[in-house]
Amino acid sequence: MKKKMFTKALGLLLAACMLTACGSTEGAAPEQSAAEPAAEKTVAEVAAEPVAEDVFKDVPEKIEAGCNIVATPEMYSNIDLSKEETIYIYLIGSTPNDMDQITELANEYLKPFNTNIEFTIMAWSDYQDLYSLNLTSGTNIDAIFTAPWCYLWTEASKGSFLTLTDDFISSYMPLTDRLQIPESWGGVKLNGNIVAIPQNTTNPNGKMVAIRQDLADKYGIGELTSWEDYKNFCLTIAEKETPQSGILAMAAAGSNPELWDVYRQQFDTMPAMTDGTIVYYYKYNGKIPTYDEIEFAYTTDYFLSFCKDMQEMANAGVWSRSALTNEISAADSFGALASASMAWNTSVFQGIETCEKNEGVVGAAYDITQKNFAIGEAYNNNDIAITASSVHPERTAMVLDIIKNDTYLNHLFRLGVEGTHYSIDENGVYTELDKSEDYPADSLSLCWAVKNGDITQGGADPRKQAITDAETAKMVACPTEGFVFDDTPVAFEVSAVNTVLDEYVKSLQLGLLEDIEGSIATMMEQANEAGLEKVEAEFKSQYEAWYATMQ
Repeated sequence: MKKKMFTKALGLLLAACMLTACGSTEGAAPEQSAAEPAAEKTVAEVAAEPVAEDVFKDVPEKIEAGCNIVATPEMYSNIDLSKEETIYIYLIGSTPNDMDQITELANEYLKPFNTNIEFTIMAWSDYQDLYSLNLTSGTNIDAIFTAPWCYLWTEASKGSFLTLTDDFISSYMPLTDRLQIPESWGGVKLNGNIVAIPQNTTNPNGKMVAIRQDLADKYGIGELTSWEDYKNFCLTIAEKETPQSGILAMAAAGSNPELWDVYRQQFDTMPAMTDGTIVYYYKYNGKIPTYDEIEFAYTTDYFLSFCKDMQEMANAGVWSRSALTNEISAADSFGALASASMAWNTSVFQGIETCEKNEGVVGAAYDITQKNFAIGEAYNNNDIAITASSVHPERTAMVLDIIKNDTYLNHLFRLGVEGTHYSIDENGVYTELDKSEDYPADSLSLCWAVKNGDITQGGADPRKQAITDAETAKMVACPTEGFVFDDTPVAFEVSAVNTVLDEYVKSLQLGLLEDIEGSIATMMEQANEAGLEKVEAEFKSQYEAWYATMQ
């Protein structure tokens, strides 16, 4: 983010920030100043003030292990903090047992800012139905987790998210303005406008499977190295284990998206455009693909073969026939020993850790696409947006700035309570403690959006470290990450097409439709009637214009 000239002038308003470049994060948070804040000023008024000494001179250029950054009310003097306000943040996922305790401690820390936070977490099983509904229902939402896979572009195109100008970020998110990796902003721009705040680090995001290795051993199944190996494991469990113990081979839920991602990794696919259920992929060859190299996901040969495998597995009882309405995630079912496998990224080790707390249970994780690349997680893979309807957008920006960059608050949300859920050394290496299961590290969706590269796990499961190292070695960046499809010109058609696709894709990916080819043909016929060809023409126009700028 390029700095604006007025930022230096902002120094008068941002006096005496308590920032130390490096040091231990142990102990209580440093005492905050409770000085009466100045009334909010316009950007023009701020820029007109005399230039003062740069109060950010001690801020590191980037967040690294051992750095301790402390936010104070003086840093946000151009926001009126005289009245106590509550900022409402919506997340998705599972709710940690100690979430209330973490929120209470966060609000205690924010008292000098006269601000409280209140969280609402939409469950994995509900968020697809509730996300857009909450944004349009008049519910008080100031900020919300989002991502390309979680309605980022759909809702941004609708105007659900506030446009964040350079001036806005500089004025109300001064730490983010300085510490956010500059290239990360490109992935959250729609028509050149920033519509969300991205994560500040990247890691391999390859998909893998976790299994009950004790059950695999029971039936003479060894290491899994391919899709066929995993499929055989599931069919074996369904045939031999499920009838006697009731344990499903996999407790699929919703539309089985993680298993679909595992499957398509065999074909070296990357996303070129995603808008709800409308997805286009291409086979990566090290270059930015031409438009002609991009395919609609559900007319590809590999989607057809995936659906056929899903049908075989569903008919064999690998998962319940009611998987479409299953309200318990595959990960939760695996951890609760209700199923023998799950698919995800390295987060599968959370499930392994949970299930291995039971005597005799042994888990294992396998990258069954070892010969294929691991896609690097895009900076925009996890974001948080300020809603256009936020009553207090400046105050919300401040809260997000503090959560994202203040060491104490960032670590509180990412790791829990130091000494209770984790311990950490001066090198930023943390170790989970006995109570960590009540607040697992980086398990909250908020954590994904505000994570920085300043902490690593020590004493981590060597199996997880080995698979992470292997994925890092074969990680490649998505060359189309910077392309963002603006569906505004075809918003009506996009909505209509997504309605059609939702009706079919979920059932196809769960193997619940008898006539696969016929269902796909009918789906495509209805999608075209709903306006898919018009959407595709707009996509082609925008993509080719973007492609030309990249040559």
